[in-house]
Amino acid sequence: MPSVLILGFDPHAVPGMDGDAMRAVLDKELARFGEHAIDASMALIAPDASAESTVVAALSRQDWDVVVIGGGIRKPEPLATFFEQVVNLVRRHAPGASIAFNTSGGDSVEAAQRWL
Repeated sequence: MPSVLILGFDPHAVPGMDGDAMRAVLDKELARFGEHAIDASMALIAPDASAESTVVAALSRQDWDVVVIGGGIRKPEPLATFFEQVVNLVRRHAPGASIAFNTSGGDSVEAAQRWL
């Protein structure tokens, strides 16, 4: 069974976001992977000093076939440096994994499937 790790911001750590509503969207998307016979895990990152250790721990948990980096990390221009850090951590700690990008919390399955 292929394995996928989704990296995204913890919606409870993002100011102005309805954390509970967004977490429900993320959990629903995670469940969709099972419908496609894909073993998936999600690592939710706080945009603070704990981010690197959270990402490294998730990447090191197993060999991943694909790592999906969520739009919340990628899209906001002020977070470009953070995004670069995450991509470089994936390259270092999951060198065999393809990297995929979703467009929302609801299409991570399709993003991963492009590389499986």
